[in-house]
Amino acid sequence: MKLTFIAAALFAGSLLSLNNSHAAEVLRISPQLEQQVISWRRDLHQHPELSNREFRTARVVEDHLRKLGLEVQTGIAHTGVVAILDSGKPGPLLALRADMDALPVTELTELPFRSTAKGEYRGKEVGVMHACGHDLHVAMLMGAAEYLVQHKAQLTGKVMFIFQPAEEGAPAGEEGGAALMLKQGLFAKHKPEAIFGIHVWSAANTGVVQYRKGPLMASSDRFEIRVKGKQTHGSAPWGGVDPIVAAAQIINNVQTIVSRQINITRAPAVLSFGIVEGGVRNNIIPDEVYLEGTIRNFDMGIRQQIFGLLKQAAEASAAATGATAEVKIEEGYPVTLNDPELTARSLPILQQVAGQDKVLEGQLVTGAEDFSYYALETPGLFVFLGITPEGQDPAKAPANHSPYFYADEKALKTGTEMFINWVLHYSS
Repeated sequence: MKLTFIAAALFAGSLLSLNNSHAAEVLRISPQLEQQVISWRRDLHQHPELSNREFRTARVVEDHLRKLGLEVQTGIAHTGVVAILDSGKPGPLLALRADMDALPVTELTELPFRSTAKGEYRGKEVGVMHACGHDLHVAMLMGAAEYLVQHKAQLTGKVMFIFQPAEEGAPAGEEGGAALMLKQGLFAKHKPEAIFGIHVWSAANTGVVQYRKGPLMASSDRFEIRVKGKQTHGSAPWGGVDPIVAAAQIINNVQTIVSRQINITRAPAVLSFGIVEGGVRNNIIPDEVYLEGTIRNFDMGIRQQIFGLLKQAAEASAAATGATAEVKIEEGYPVTLNDPELTARSLPILQQVAGQDKVLEGQLVTGAEDFSYYALETPGLFVFLGITPEGQDPAKAPANHSPYFYADEKALKTGTEMFINWVLHYSS
C-alpha cells in the first residue's frame, strides 16, 4: 500500500454460504491454527522480497496451497499465486486477496525475527523489510485457506485465493501487481461475484477495523513537466528565456486547480510538487527546468479534469514568459472504491468478528492501493485492521513504511477470521 491509510469497509456475507442452521454463527480459528499463522508470518518477515521478486514467498504459498489439495496457478504477473477452492455445490465465486511484496527499507526494530535481507533497488543494494505488513496479509490468507479447506462441507460455490506481487509498484521498466494480473486474465475465466481485502494499519489499536462506503483511498498519479527556455548569462536575462521564472509561475498557478477550479464539495484533491531541478551555476540561466509531482483525488471524473487543467495551466504559464512546457502524466492506481451495498451487508458480520466497539467508520485516505483495480471489475470491500498494541497511542506508533514498523501479532487472529467469515456468511 502506498503511504497513508485510515479507513476501509466492512461486510456481512461470504463467498459461500454456511448451512442455514449456522448462518449467524461466527467461526473462530483454533489456538493451533493461530500459532501456525504467527509462525508463517515470522518466517515471511525474516525473508522479505521486493516487488516482482517474491520468488521464495510464492514458493511458500504454493507449497501450502498444494498440500491443501487446491487447484493452483503460479507465475501470474511474474510471481503471483492463485488457487481455487471448489465446494462442489452451486453458489457464488468470491475472491480473497493478499499482497506479498516488501519495501526497500532497512529494518531497525529489535525483533528476534527481524529482517537482515538485502536487495537491489534502482541499481543500488538496499535493506529489505516488510515495513507495510504484507507478511501479515499473506499469513492470514494462508490460514483462511487452511480453515476453509478443512470446513469445505459447510461451503457452497467457490473461493479464489489471490496472492499478489508488486502492490508497492513494479520496478522501473516493468509491469506488475493487480493491473498485470488482470491483464493476464485473472478474471477472464473465473470472475468473482465479490472480492475482499485487508490491510494492517499502525494508526489503530490491535483488532480495530476501519471501513468506509464508496471512495476509501485516493487515486495516485505522477506528473512531470519539462520547462524549456533559452540559456543566457545571469547578468543579461534579456538575452534568453528564463525557465526558472516560468517554472515558478507554473508551480504557483497550478495550485489554483484545486483551490479555485475543482468542486471540492464533491471530492477532495491534492496536487503537490516533489522535485524541482534546474541549473548548474549561480550566474547561468539554464535551458531547462524539470518538475515532478503527484496528484491524489477521490473521484474518477474529477481526476481526468485535473489532468486537463494541469496541462493547460503549465503550457499557458510557460507561454506567458516565452518558455514552453511539456507535460507528461503517468496514471497510477485508481480510486479504491468500496461497494456501498457490499459494505452495508458486511457490517454486521464484521462487528461480530471484531466486536461492535472495534468496528469504526474511517476517514478518506490520500494514500493509494492497487486493490482498486479489482474493485473496478467486481464489487469490492477493503478494510484496515489495527496492529498497534492496546495501551499504546497509535498516533505515535511508527507508521507503515517506517524502519521501526511493528505489528502486534494478536491482530492475525482477527484478520484470519475476517477472511473466513466473509466467505462463510456472504450468502446468509
